Amino acid sequence: MSALEDIKVPNIGDFHGVEVIELLVKVGDVLAAEDPLLTLETEKATMDIPCPMAGVVDAILVKAGDKVSQGDVILKLKATANETKIEPPASVSTTTAVEQQSLESTTTQAEVSVSVNAPVSSSSVTISLPQADDFKDVTVIEILVKPGDKIVKDQSIIALESEKASLELPSEEAGVIEEIFVKVGDKANPGTKILKMLAEVSGPVATEVAQKTALAAPAEKTSVPATQIIPVINQASPSIASVAYNGTGGHAGPATRKLARVLGVDLSKVSGSGHKGRITTQDVEQYVKAYLQKQPESTGTGIPPIPAQDFSQFGEIEVKSLSRIKKLTARNMSRNWLNIPHVTQFDEADITELEKFRKGNKQAAQDKGINLTPVSFIIKAVVSALKTFPQFNASLSTDSEELIYKKYFNIGVAVDTPNGLLVPVLKDADAKGLFEIAKEIGELSEKARKGELKAAEMQGNTFTITSLGNLGGTQFTPIINAPDVAILGVSRLSTKAVWLNEQFVPRQMLPLALSYDHRVIDGVEGAKFMTHICTKLQDIRKLLL
Repeated sequence: MSALEDIKVPNIGDFHGVEVIELLVKVGDVLAAEDPLLTLETEKATMDIPCPMAGVVDAILVKAGDKVSQGDVILKLKATANETKIEPPASVSTTTAVEQQSLESTTTQAEVSVSVNAPVSSSSVTISLPQADDFKDVTVIEILVKPGDKIVKDQSIIALESEKASLELPSEEAGVIEEIFVKVGDKANPGTKILKMLAEVSGPVATEVAQKTALAAPAEKTSVPATQIIPVINQASPSIASVAYNGTGGHAGPATRKLARVLGVDLSKVSGSGHKGRITTQDVEQYVKAYLQKQPESTGTGIPPIPAQDFSQFGEIEVKSLSRIKKLTARNMSRNWLNIPHVTQFDEADITELEKFRKGNKQAAQDKGINLTPVSFIIKAVVSALKTFPQFNASLSTDSEELIYKKYFNIGVAVDTPNGLLVPVLKDADAKGLFEIAKEIGELSEKARKGELKAAEMQGNTFTITSLGNLGGTQFTPIINAPDVAILGVSRLSTKAVWLNEQFVPRQMLPLALSYDHRVIDGVEGAKFMTHICTKLQDIRKLLL
């Protein structure tokens, strides 16, 4: 029998009046425990609220833009009776039943059947994408296993990306991977075959659970010592949205993992309080609270706020909410500006010969579908400078005691999008040619404007370039993109009269602005770094040296 349950906002810390920015379910959706219901945005983080039980959405009581606090009812859920049944093998002849065994970890009662001396066997099973409305035309973004791998039950096997979220599909069985039917980039739908595996279908103990029902088959029953009882929590079977393997023996659902990513929490360091060590969002929040209690107050807390004003008293106004990207950008910029002592070095690079070379190869690039811009050459020059001055390709430790030198060269390139500023990252820039760099930058920029960038494509940068050259301006002071220690700003190219060989000649000059962290880099190093870039751009043949 089903009953309507009020689903409320759980304990989300010391936050009140938190904004609902996205509803992740609709009326009629069938949910499993831990499925995300909606997304909230606080001043510190964005988090998903998970469903505490399985059921069907009967009514949604909030909408995007509403403010909620702990204890507010967000939806009505028609709870469903959960029945999990694992059929014992035919060779079982002796069965022991325990009816309505009370379990400390649950508020329900279950009947447990234990089969002794059942043989261990294996059989090939095919794992397919489960039936769910949210899993139509999802993209396979990562294969997490390979043929021959031995996996455990609930271990993630592939990563999928839908319009709402990135999800991991867990294995329903333990066993050995035999064959994989999909590849990265494929589109999958409910029923799509993912892989075939040799599954372990039985072991020395098999369990059968039925809520307040009798066993269907007759069996010889004997009493079982308490130590032989296998407790099973009354919950829905694991689904793609509710279980993920975190590599440490515990489990964490998508909402928990997303919250951990937002807060920068390593889940391997979090103890799970849920069933079988499952890590919940509450565990992550408690971990963060405990960590913050050990930390000193952050820099800038003593800065007085800007007084509020009623602008409507001066005339007509219109209020629009900032996009999520603009909010995050504003917070990051404020944090970086307050925590990093910036110094900005200005210079101009004579790229007259570079422009002749670029325009001479522009058609060849276009024939390959590539737009060859000055940014590609700037990236090559920057990589050369980073190799010569490795302190620019580093990060300062959080305690400011150590400098972490990076042996890879990943260049972030700021892209203006309709929703705000994004910084996709060109990986391994030192190993790529001009055409390859130009092609990849073009593809990343297009994905950024369409809102199709993956999180991995915006991570791992060691240095950032931001260009306003196509918009205008002569100079600007770029803000460092932490954890980088420097950023290069590029302004509009212009033709100037330059004194050269005892006469004024027209030269194409490119204004550059280098902002760097003065805790790591001093003025002399900044000047040398900028001079190195200008020298390479002035004579691109030197990039070959």
